[in-house]
Amino acid sequence: MIKREIANKLCADKKAATVVEFGIIAPTFLLLLLGSFDIGHSVYMQGILKGAVLEAARSSTLESAANSLTEIDTQVKSRVKAITPDAELIFERKSYYEFTDVARAEPFEDKADANGNKNGVYDPGECFSDENGNGQWDNDVGKEGLGGPNDVVLYKVTASYESLFPLYAMLGRDSRKDVVAQTVLRNQPYGEQGSVNVTRICA
Repeated sequence: MIKREIANKLCADKKAATVVEFGIIAPTFLLLLLGSFDIGHSVYMQGILKGAVLEAARSSTLESAANSLTEIDTQVKSRVKAITPDAELIFERKSYYEFTDVARAEPFEDKADANGNKNGVYDPGECFSDENGNGQWDNDVGKEGLGGPNDVVLYKVTASYESLFPLYAMLGRDSRKDVVAQTVLRNQPYGEQGSVNVTRICA
């Protein structure tokens, strides 16, 4: 009888029930909170990087840009590192003759395979038009660098950094993040645009 009374009292006692409930809810709530902070930081980082790239790209279209590339890139670095000091930045510039050339592959002769079907991809030995003049087939006709007057330039910056919040470490995932921003602009017509010399190569 006494044991039953003790058991009833224990069952009816709700002291510290909130602590138990919080212990169950806290991990999920913490993950959601950190996830929200991480997404917010990524969006902010993307906005800062994109704004810096657009501003730098406009400066890159000037005739004087060839002598100030380091300064232009440094401005992008300083704006990104102001919010993420450990960020590592990679800068890429490719020039094209027209906007329609951006990320376009060099045309090639798709020869028939042994079974008589064309596979739609470049295979060694097939003839191609070497538009960028590097002697090999490329899936992007762009030339490295700023190009010349009236050329179209793709300016791309990749920022790699460790997540500010331990969300990924808690989930056992890689905490390294990459944010990419790019834009395409035409250089100012400070001279006559160069012509495209195409060589046909079969090798």
